[in-house]
Amino acid sequence: MTARKTLFILFAVLLTVAMLAGCTGGGAKFKVGMVTDAGTIDDKSFNQGTWEGVKAAATKLGLEYKYLKPSGTTEADYLKEIGNLYDAGFKMIVCPGFKFSSAIYAAQTQYKDAKFVLIDASPSSADGKTTKVETNTVSIFFAEHESGFVAGVATALQLQTGEVGFIGGMEIPPVQKFNWGFQQGIKYANDNLGTAITMKAENFVYQGTFSDVAAGQQLAAAMYDKGVDAIFAAAGGVGVGAINEAKARAVKGEQVWIVGVDVDQYADGIWDEAKTKSIILTSAMKGITKAASDMINLESQGKFPGGQTLTFDAKNDGVGIPATNPNLTADVSSKVAKVFADLKAGKIVVSAEQGSLFK
Repeated sequence: MTARKTLFILFAVLLTVAMLAGCTGGGAKFKVGMVTDAGTIDDKSFNQGTWEGVKAAATKLGLEYKYLKPSGTTEADYLKEIGNLYDAGFKMIVCPGFKFSSAIYAAQTQYKDAKFVLIDASPSSADGKTTKVETNTVSIFFAEHESGFVAGVATALQLQTGEVGFIGGMEIPPVQKFNWGFQQGIKYANDNLGTAITMKAENFVYQGTFSDVAAGQQLAAAMYDKGVDAIFAAAGGVGVGAINEAKARAVKGEQVWIVGVDVDQYADGIWDEAKTKSIILTSAMKGITKAASDMINLESQGKFPGGQTLTFDAKNDGVGIPATNPNLTADVSSKVAKVFADLKAGKIVVSAEQGSLFK
């Protein structure tokens, strides 16, 4: 065999290896898809935060990306769009929300050469009896109770006195943990930081959906009329309604507040003509954008953590409040930073379970 022929064969082998790598990740190109949960891609909350992470990572890596919105919220609806993405060559699919549990449980077996990122849930059978994260799936959770706690401390420190409430969407674990953590944050500030904030059980409610904007506005109006000064709205589109009510009252000269959720919602609460004032006091954030982005980056490096369940919490900076909070004073921000540092170091422990304050 001549040297030229040997080199040709070697080149062919290397080219084949490179082409195979292009199908499986490890620095290669692939296509990223997302299927939305209930709500829209611009819901100022969970869907939007996930999509922004997908866009950021895909753009940086030069990957093709797209999302599909199901016609409904059943397992069949989700599987249909997952299948449509897969058939179009999108072999990495990100799905936000617990409603995807059974769909991903089925899809991870049906599409073995695809990669799935399931946020806020584990793949579970339709009857809920079996849970399994296959090697082509990563399940991601957040310590919402820690995020709610920090937001509660910040709210109490900024208001000092007054009353707070909570509007949740569906009464599911992530929303419940936001609520319970927020209550603990208020109590911590009252017990340790000299604040005097009131909480009443009647003002801690779940609307039952993530989409009823009008209902959110009505609930917020009722609370404000009863003297509530700030409402933590962890409710997707329902929360948008609460924000709308607070903005309308701010225009009339009332000082009422909303604590945002999932992402920094400050811009969504801007109400004045100069676009500098917002009714968002702060936001209890989950690193949704970071989680989606991180998983895509890991896949590009051939390090996709398939088969694992990951938790984003205070210790890995996966939850917290925005780095910049225009409606918090410098003194409050400094005190909150100290509380967060203690939480991160394990000096403060926030329960993920319902306490004796309210249901």
